Amino acid sequence: MNQIFHITQSTVWEEAKSTGIYLGDTLESEGFIHCSTRSQVVKVANRLFKNQHNLKLLCIIPSKVKPEIRYEALEGEEVFPHIYGALNIDAVSEIIDFKPGEDGSFILPANI
Repeated sequence: MNQIFHITQSTVWEEAKSTGIYLGDTLESEGFIHCSTRSQVVKVANRLFKNQHNLKLLCIIPSKVKPEIRYEALEGEEVFPHIYGALNIDAVSEIIDFKPGEDGSFILPANI
């Protein structure tokens, strides 16, 4: 898999840049950072982030991620990538402003 994706708040990403690592909110509560494949990004965004602004879509190169990545199914759903540990920000190849449309829903950015 060439890329995985993670949606985060802009303020959280700015903080990560200052420390060199990204600690997703699910890392502490669930033990991993939840990511998505290209085909899952819009589904996840519309289910969890509809109408939210100030989001970033992190494009991550799996081969550069230092902690373990596990591809796991969540409660009968398709397999999602999970990063078990803090994400080293040098594994992030691109950061895209991820904005909903006028109806509050997301579409896949053309540049990914």
